[in-house]
Amino acid sequence: MRPSRRQPDEMRAVSFERGVLRHAEGSCLVKFGETHVLVAATLEERLPPWLKGQGRGWVTAEYGMLPRATHDRTRREASAGKQSGRTQEIQRLIGRSLRAVVDLEKLGERQITIDCDVIQADGGTRTASVTGAWIALHDCLSWMKSRGMLPTIPLRDHLAAVSCGIVDGEPRLDLDYAEDSDAHTDVNFVMTGSGGFVEIQGTAEKTPFSQAEFDAMLGLARKGVGKLVDLQKLAVA
Repeated sequence: MRPSRRQPDEMRAVSFERGVLRHAEGSCLVKFGETHVLVAATLEERLPPWLKGQGRGWVTAEYGMLPRATHDRTRREASAGKQSGRTQEIQRLIGRSLRAVVDLEKLGERQITIDCDVIQADGGTRTASVTGAWIALHDCLSWMKSRGMLPTIPLRDHLAAVSCGIVDGEPRLDLDYAEDSDAHTDVNFVMTGSGGFVEIQGTAEKTPFSQAEFDAMLGLARKGVGKLVDLQKLAVA
């Protein structure tokens, strides 16, 4: 039995609360169980210098954890003078995942920055961030369309992410911290609503995993992402 009393193929309770920030063009408070991430989308009429004049836009992301998002206080990275490698890796994942489902040419020469701030962490902060970021981005693009800045919303598909792992020899969906810290294998799946893969990050923490174990985790991920996309559709309907 899982520490959370869930079935192996059962996700934590997931919710999306839209429009939680007054000034952001798009925002979402996403909850995967006890993991809570505040996501904000900001429209900027500027581009990185290397993109100017190319007739397309850009979507980028920043990620961070509040000091008491975890059991013990985590030092602010600003006080250390640099971001950790983990932070840089996660925010790059979020940005490139979102760009995979946006028609950047239709966006025009504009940049949308997605800020993901973890206010409470219990495993799966990057998967919650990716999934909530799609909501915030959708609402930012809808905001632009309603003001005549875009003729249509330039999203090609939904985007969601979920973790899977092998814990005590059993494939499990949507790991919380207790399971993640004890997993023999941990895999993050970023997928589109139509079932395409954007990114797969997999690591054997203790022992190598087999093809059969990977296939089992993939089956769980497809189920989890399918549920997340259904919830996204309900949220933005």
